[in-house]
Amino acid sequence: MSTSEQEHQGEKTMPSEVTGKVGFFDHFATRASDFVSRAWFFMMCVLLVVVWAPSIVVLPDVDTWQLIINTATTIVTFLLVALLQNTQKRADDAVQQKLNAIAEGLSGMMERLARDHPELRDDRDELRKAVGLEERESAE
Repeated sequence: MSTSEQEHQGEKTMPSEVTGKVGFFDHFATRASDFVSRAWFFMMCVLLVVVWAPSIVVLPDVDTWQLIINTATTIVTFLLVALLQNTQKRADDAVQQKLNAIAEGLSGMMERLARDHPELRDDRDELRKAVGLEERESAE
C-alpha cells in the first residue's frame, strides 16, 4: 500500500516507512519546480515580455497583440500551477509525517515519565488529542 493510500485510509505514516520512490509525474513536477524557481527562468519571462512588447508594430490589430501574450501566459500559468501544487502537496505531507513522528515519540516518552510524574498525563493526553485532530483533518 502506498503512502498516499495509507493517508487516505486514516493510517499514520511515519517517515521511516516512506520509500522515497516517486512516480513519473511526481519526478517531472519536482524537476519543473527546480527549473522555474531559478532567477534565470524569471529573466527568460521578462525577456519574453520585452520581445513581445515591440511586436505591436508588426501586428496590425491591438486585440491580436494582446491575445498572444494573454494566451501564452495563461497556458504557462495553468500548467505551472498544476505542477507546483503537486510538489507543494508532497512537501506538506513530508512535513506532516515528520511532525507526527515527533509527536508520537514525545507521547511515548511522556507516557513513560508519567509513571513518576503524574502531572504529565494531562500534557500527554493533550498531545495525543492534537495528533488525532491532525489525522482527522488530513483524512478529509
